[in-house]
Amino acid sequence: MSSSPQDLAALSRADLEAFAQSHGEPAFRGRQLFRWIFGRLESDFERMTDLPAAFRERLPGLARIGVPRETQRQTASDGTVKFLFGLGSGRHVESVLIPDFDATGAAGRVTVCVSSQVGCAMGCTFCATGQMGFRQNLTAGEIYFQVAFLNRESSTLFGRPVTNVVYMGMGEPLQNYDAVLQSVQLLMHEEALGMAARRITVSTVGLAARIRRLADDGFAGNLAVSLHAPDQGKRSSIMPVNRGTRTDLDALRDAIRHYTRTTGRIVTYEYCMFKGFNDSDEDALRLAGVAGWAPSKVNLIMYNPVPGLGFERSDEQRLNAFIGVLVDREVRVTVRRSRGQDIDAACGQLATRESG
Repeated sequence: MSSSPQDLAALSRADLEAFAQSHGEPAFRGRQLFRWIFGRLESDFERMTDLPAAFRERLPGLARIGVPRETQRQTASDGTVKFLFGLGSGRHVESVLIPDFDATGAAGRVTVCVSSQVGCAMGCTFCATGQMGFRQNLTAGEIYFQVAFLNRESSTLFGRPVTNVVYMGMGEPLQNYDAVLQSVQLLMHEEALGMAARRITVSTVGLAARIRRLADDGFAGNLAVSLHAPDQGKRSSIMPVNRGTRTDLDALRDAIRHYTRTTGRIVTYEYCMFKGFNDSDEDALRLAGVAGWAPSKVNLIMYNPVPGLGFERSDEQRLNAFIGVLVDREVRVTVRRSRGQDIDAACGQLATRESG
């Protein structure tokens, strides 16, 4: 019984060298495959012209290249572009291209919000993806190619390549730990996109053991933690992850302290502002306490409402008062405005509809 063709897009450079050798080719053929697949984004073996013709003829029977394919896109009035990609499994995943324009109208910064899973097992009550449940993990290649494709689109649409990547799309990145870290290495590889580690941010709902592992494994990017409530009760009511003693705020605090001590880097707390739920002055005081656990900054997010989930964004007056409390306590604060509000902007909305 023959095995199914191996997905080369799920392999590292070293794995590709081993693949070539396992089929009677020298290791450098694997390095050539790496440059074609991840550097040139080529998925047709016949076009890999520096490979021997005999090897090219054999490759379709031995392997495939699992590249996501664009099936839909939506463009918002603010320039944000949401892409829907079809996977080999038949499922769909989203990525978002987010330009920030300067005073001249040029894109000074372009961010890709990338997905690491189809659906999500975390069940956060304010999140469209969380309502899907978990469907599948993405391979490192499926994650990487979202960014690589949008990088090309960014050059076409905005005249510059992607400057930043945030793992804040569909899924919980640290539940797909190995593939996510491999995809980060691909993004940074000089023969792929060659991105600097400081331009890459991985976000998590707060899987404490995995945060510790990130630190111990020498993760070089930035870490963001989705906090969204500053005390055990409120956080548990909207984020099931907080209901376990190994993943609640106490465990998160200890993991974050380990992370900042080990890496010497700060952590960013992501905090969606929900009207009447977590936006009072008392909430701000408690958030300041959390920010004091370790070197950090707070990113306040103006929520993109999801129909049917019952959450509204805080108004500007409440936001400003909230910021004032944090600033008075010397907390570093930034505000992220909602983008793409005139399309299916909240994470998971487009894929949820496509999945029926």
